[in-house]
Amino acid sequence: MGLSSLCLVTVSIYVLSTIVLFHLMVASSLQSYNTSTCHDDEIYALLQFKQSFVINKSASVDGAYPKISSWKSTRDPKSNCCSWDGVECDEKTGHVIGLDLSSSCLYGSFSSNNTLFSLVHLQHLNLADNHFNFSQIPTSIRNFPRLRYLNLSMSVFSGHVPSEVSQLSKLSSLDLSSNYDMFSNEELLRSLAQNLTGLETLDLFFINLSSTVPDTLTNLSLLTSLILGDCGLSGKFPGRIFKLQNLKVLSVRYNPALTGYFPDDYSGSSPDLMSLKLSSTNFFINLPSLIERFPSLKELGVRSCNISEGPVPLSLGNLRDLIYLDLSYNKFNGQVPLSLGNLRDLIYLDLSYNQFNGQIPTATLVNLTQLTYLSLSNNYFHGSVPQSLFNLMNLQILRLDHNNLSGTIEFQKFLNLQKLTDLDLSYNNLELLAESRFLNNATTVLPKFEYLGLGGCNIREFPDFLRSQDVLSSLDLSGNKLQGQVPKWMRNISTQALQYINISHNFLSGFEKTAAALPWPNLEFLDLSFNMFRELLLFPSTSFLYYNIANNKLTGRVSPIICNMTSLEYLDLSNNKLIGDLPQCGGNFSVSLQYLKLGNNSFHGNLPQSYTNGSNLRMIDIGHNNFHGQLPRSLANCASLESLVLSHNKFNDTLNTPVVLPWLNLEYLDLSFNMFHDLLPLPSTSIIKYYNIANNKLTGRVSPMICNMTSLEYLDLSNNKLIGDLPHCGRNFSVNLEYLKLGNNSFHGNLPQSYFNGSNLRMMDISHNSFQGQLPRSLTNCASLESLVLSHNNFGDTFPVWLGALPELKILKMDHNVFYGVILKHDMKNLQFPVLRILDLSYNDFSGQFPFEYIFSGNGTTSITHDLEYYRIYSFSSVGYYSITIICKGVERYYPRVREDLILIDISSNNFEGKIPEFIGKLQGIWSLNLSNNILTGHIPSSLSNLSRLESLDLSHNKLYGEIPQQLAQLDSLSKFNVSHNNLTGPVPRGIHFTTFDSTSYLENQGLCGDFLPKKCGNSEGGQLPPSTSEDNDSGSGIELDWKFVVAGSGSGLLVGVVVADFVITKWNVWFIEIVAVLIVFSKRIRN
Repeated sequence: MGLSSLCLVTVSIYVLSTIVLFHLMVASSLQSYNTSTCHDDEIYALLQFKQSFVINKSASVDGAYPKISSWKSTRDPKSNCCSWDGVECDEKTGHVIGLDLSSSCLYGSFSSNNTLFSLVHLQHLNLADNHFNFSQIPTSIRNFPRLRYLNLSMSVFSGHVPSEVSQLSKLSSLDLSSNYDMFSNEELLRSLAQNLTGLETLDLFFINLSSTVPDTLTNLSLLTSLILGDCGLSGKFPGRIFKLQNLKVLSVRYNPALTGYFPDDYSGSSPDLMSLKLSSTNFFINLPSLIERFPSLKELGVRSCNISEGPVPLSLGNLRDLIYLDLSYNKFNGQVPLSLGNLRDLIYLDLSYNQFNGQIPTATLVNLTQLTYLSLSNNYFHGSVPQSLFNLMNLQILRLDHNNLSGTIEFQKFLNLQKLTDLDLSYNNLELLAESRFLNNATTVLPKFEYLGLGGCNIREFPDFLRSQDVLSSLDLSGNKLQGQVPKWMRNISTQALQYINISHNFLSGFEKTAAALPWPNLEFLDLSFNMFRELLLFPSTSFLYYNIANNKLTGRVSPIICNMTSLEYLDLSNNKLIGDLPQCGGNFSVSLQYLKLGNNSFHGNLPQSYTNGSNLRMIDIGHNNFHGQLPRSLANCASLESLVLSHNKFNDTLNTPVVLPWLNLEYLDLSFNMFHDLLPLPSTSIIKYYNIANNKLTGRVSPMICNMTSLEYLDLSNNKLIGDLPHCGRNFSVNLEYLKLGNNSFHGNLPQSYFNGSNLRMMDISHNSFQGQLPRSLTNCASLESLVLSHNNFGDTFPVWLGALPELKILKMDHNVFYGVILKHDMKNLQFPVLRILDLSYNDFSGQFPFEYIFSGNGTTSITHDLEYYRIYSFSSVGYYSITIICKGVERYYPRVREDLILIDISSNNFEGKIPEFIGKLQGIWSLNLSNNILTGHIPSSLSNLSRLESLDLSHNKLYGEIPQQLAQLDSLSKFNVSHNNLTGPVPRGIHFTTFDSTSYLENQGLCGDFLPKKCGNSEGGQLPPSTSEDNDSGSGIELDWKFVVAGSGSGLLVGVVVADFVITKWNVWFIEIVAVLIVFSKRIRN
């Protein structure tokens, strides 16, 4: 081998050795890295962190898994935390710099000394979607000075957001959203804007900030995403935020007190804004301007933004990149523009709760093939459901409920929409056909529904396709025509999934297969109300939240099984025929209960303590039963109580300890028709709106504390034994008052002015007391007053002509007082009582001529309407009727409701004089006219024959003369007629009604003659008119003698029938005479 060859070999060996050595060094370096980069102290910290929590599947969303379960102990030589699930290390230093434990099923409390905070090199921390048991974010969060990304969303933190968060100066992304019990204030936003100038994303959704939005947020020039939804924000939103150049996502939705508008200057607006969500704010939104300003939008949400009435702008179709559009809960009207068909990428479209009309636009829908969510509910769409809907193959949610859609729709059409999970067709004019021969075919694949709303779809039997549904969680079949029994196969549908069932408002009588309990273990909501269930009361599972079986025909006693339903929040057994004592339950029965409604049954005995133990109770309605004895003392512990109805029972408790009731949130209180006694109890809150304690045995004076009830709308203290002067209250006492009923007590003194400062007063009844003095002139403030009843007091005043200025006054009863003087015509200029229908001035000391033409001219009483309408009381979603006690046909009676279209005038027992004016004949709606016991003179006007509805006419005890007009025989409705004690002459009219009137109707008229009078007329005297064809009874009475009186159902607003007697107060013999007279009429007609 030559020298050159030897040199070449030597060089080759050297190069090869160098290469091998290099590779060995690299391998050694890599091996050294793999075994030493995970620092022991950080491994220990992570394992200790793991030990501080437990794994709980319910702590995270479905499908989550516990990442820390794969973390191994340091005793394993192969242990390397950098390879653990969710852990990221720095390649050079080996320090842990990232930790992603989102959705890891972690449960437990987070403390400041947790070993997590020793990982000082962390740059990325994600603990979202766990359950940290309402811990406060530890102040040790400041130990992460290098942190760039922090996500603690949806992890059940609570308390104040620590200021230490704002010390993480390197943060570019901060997400604390959806920790519903966490709060802060404006200072947090200010410090974030000042210290975290590198922030790119900020998400505080659902953190209660209760503040304004500081202008300093505009300093965050790198901001790309700002989410402050549902933060309790108020005030004006800084318009300059819309000019942040990097902003792509802005959401301030669900802040109803937040106002704002877009700057007029378009220049500098965020050019790349892609998502804008302003729903449920008070932003001023000019939609065409917004569309022009932000052409790159992909998401636009302006739900419930009070956008003024009008059509959707056509330019909306120019936002061709839109994938999300929410225009719901506004006032858009007209037809849906065809330009929406340009939005071919649209995935989510919500147009619900507007005023859209016309047909659902087929030409628009045909292009929206990417839609997964479509809601058109609560509009005025009409016509049929278009075929193009069934071609939207990606639809998952379709809501068409509460429109005017019509026609027949075959359910098999929905087979084309295999991704459909939510379908709502409720309450249109549709008829749904679900033919089993198509749907039960072995080859038919039905969508797997989770939500089905088929209420009011004219369904006559339970749809057969429900048999195959096994993931259904919500089913609404209410308001259909289902009858008979619920089929037994229904007990097998979606047994593990069903949480909501509503089959109310049908004609169902029970379950085909009766069982002690229902088969759905996870059912939370069951509404069987307004059916015909008769069988024993079925009780759902113990986890039940809502149970309504009201308005059925259930009988028997309530089973003690009800005591096991300790999770109940809503229980309604009202309007059935249930009897007996309520079961005595344990103390936990009412812990969760919020609504307890047992009214209109036949329960009796004491109300058990266990039913009123819960501090969450908001409504209790046990009215119209036979409960008696004392109220449970646990009732005082119901701190959340808003509505309490104990009316129409036999409670005989004393409520004067304490005099002030303890419920601070109470708005509705009805204790009427019981036997409560002693002092008047008063709510302790100024927010009470309805207070009714009528028909009890209360005594003593009304406390001045009533003056604190400044929100009162309805006050009824009537029919008790209360005494003394009414307290003098401040001007605010009556600002909201609509109904004031103090009748049948022993109040005296002057009526305070402060009770009539509000313009909302609609009805006042202070009759049967001992009030005196003048009427308060503050009544002129009551522009809404419809009924004023002052009867049976000691008022001494002239006629209140100034009441004629009240535009709604329909009923004015001033009888049995000491009113006096002449009602002067010139005092009544422009004071003409424009809608007065019932006027009773009887038993006073008025004199002079009564100005009929001034009080009743031009007020609409001259016309006749045949609509059967009654004066109504509207209060708290309830409807009642004005009642009245009047002298009718010579007998004082109580009438439970009064027709609006008829007139009653009673000015009897005064000193009125002069002639009866012909004008009265124009008041064709008069039902009863009583002018008796005055000093009237002149002839009876023949125009009275025009009063075709007149049933009672009393002109007795006056100084009338001349003949009774023969035309009065035309008054077919007349059943009470009295002209006794006058100076009348000539023949009595010979119409059929006049033959039925007793001779006492004509006493002390020496010149009258007739077949049934002592003085007979000659054959040539008096003409005989054709007999009447009307029947003489009370069925057509303007003030209806109805045996059923509809009154307000307390709290729930249901109409309930209760028996009301027709109280005959004076001598019954007159009533007996009238009945005999009616029988005579009937007998004559039979003979004819």
